[in-house]
Amino acid sequence: MEKEIKDIEGLFFEEIKDVKNLRELEEIKIKYLGKKGKIQFLLSHLKKCKKEEKPLFGKLVNDLKEEISEQIKKVFSFIHDIEEKSKLEREEIDINLPGRLKNIGNLHPVTKMMDRMIDVLVGMGFSIQKGPDLESDYYNFEALNFESDHPARDMQDTFYITEDLLLRTHTSNVQVRVMEKFSPPIRVIASGRCFRNENVSSRSHVFFHQVEGFYIDKDVSFSSLFSTMDEFWDKVFNYKIKTRYRPSYFPFVEPGMEGDIECIICKGKGCKICKNSGWLEIFGAGMIHPNVLKYGNIDPEKYNGYAFGLGIERLAMLYYGIEDIRIFTENDFRFLNQI
Repeated sequence: MEKEIKDIEGLFFEEIKDVKNLRELEEIKIKYLGKKGKIQFLLSHLKKCKKEEKPLFGKLVNDLKEEISEQIKKVFSFIHDIEEKSKLEREEIDINLPGRLKNIGNLHPVTKMMDRMIDVLVGMGFSIQKGPDLESDYYNFEALNFESDHPARDMQDTFYITEDLLLRTHTSNVQVRVMEKFSPPIRVIASGRCFRNENVSSRSHVFFHQVEGFYIDKDVSFSSLFSTMDEFWDKVFNYKIKTRYRPSYFPFVEPGMEGDIECIICKGKGCKICKNSGWLEIFGAGMIHPNVLKYGNIDPEKYNGYAFGLGIERLAMLYYGIEDIRIFTENDFRFLNQI
């Protein structure tokens, strides 16, 4: 059997000299070290040896196995280095080639307008507070002086989740929450998404964004509200914009008003967006109702204040010259790439 071991050893070294690639090396490895290879063949004869011959024969076979394994590792390392070098030479990078351009995302136009409005109001002394999208009937309606039979409580206007929980219909739900937490003077804005069960058209949607602002202190007057609004519009649009105010009713303010600004798209001549009126209704405002102050644990005999709510989408439509509010939510890249 010693002669057979020597023969296998000699044959192995003859064959491995001619190996040219890793595939051929793997074939040799299987031929000699595989489950049906020559080393396994030699070990199968171990049980046929005499008892006194087994230690020597086993040692010779194991020595041959280690020698073959070590030699295969060396050849593998040698061939692998050559192939890797050749691969790198073939894949050499041409530094003169132009780089691949990557599309970088940007803020949505509604987010841009919201940030712009918030920056202006913060610069005017307002601080920022947040309110939940899923709100209780108490903070969304009752604490804002809505009567139990007010139409805004009906299912056709409000998305109710349970009898007491709903998707907020305005950012005014922040008002009483802030009054409960802070004492006057209070100068706060709150922004976010609102939800109303309305018909979707070019001018309205079932969800939209608002910025709510209110100021509570001693001797706050209607003139303070007018001057705040005028300064706000001038800073948002960077020029003196025409405004008009009309008496209106909101349960949480008394007296209340609605504010219009001249349609920037048609410059007051009349178009689809402004319904040919030349004006666009953009916000509601007024003096905070004494009942709302009471719900917020603020004495209406000592303090008063004003509040306003601004529609962000409509402002964005004016600022960017967009004629249909629905395009903001359609994710049309042709539109988004233009902004």
